[in-house]
Amino acid sequence: MSTKKKSRRPLETSKKAHEQAIADTYNGQRLDDLLAKILRSIELGKSSKGELPDKIWIKQQFAIGVNDVTRLLERMPQGDTVVDAPYEISCPGKSMRRSPLNSLQAVLVAADCNPKWLTKHIPILASSRMVPVILVKDGKCASLRLGALLNLKTALAIGVKARGSCINAAVEEFL
Repeated sequence: MSTKKKSRRPLETSKKAHEQAIADTYNGQRLDDLLAKILRSIELGKSSKGELPDKIWIKQQFAIGVNDVTRLLERMPQGDTVVDAPYEISCPGKSMRRSPLNSLQAVLVAADCNPKWLTKHIPILASSRMVPVILVKDGKCASLRLGALLNLKTALAIGVKARGSCINAAVEEFL
């Protein structure tokens, strides 16, 4: 019978993420204020976007869904060093330019998802990237309320991209 190996990863990051998640839970009037403020800033931003279609503009401002939020968090550098400039890939004979790195200002996560393991990794990953997580608790309809922000049926996770828009200013007031 073999003995179980101990994890080399310290538990401090997961403990800090759990403590932060408890502290940043929004429900009741506080949740209503946050969602109303974000919705107002989305409407204000849509009016000043120009001829860009709504769907494309929303994708530029938000990372929608667990997969998209996780992908952006994994591509961000660890710690508080964020690279905003585009970088080039050196290839012999070619200079290929990659798109600039998108960083997230904050992540809104529905706390009522079932099964819980769908979003369990996001607070831990976000704390390693120094991105604040806002847990949304509203009975059993937090995912419905997050989806209503972006004219979707449901959304388990929404990441607010750091782009210097009016949406970022509204989220910054709550952080």
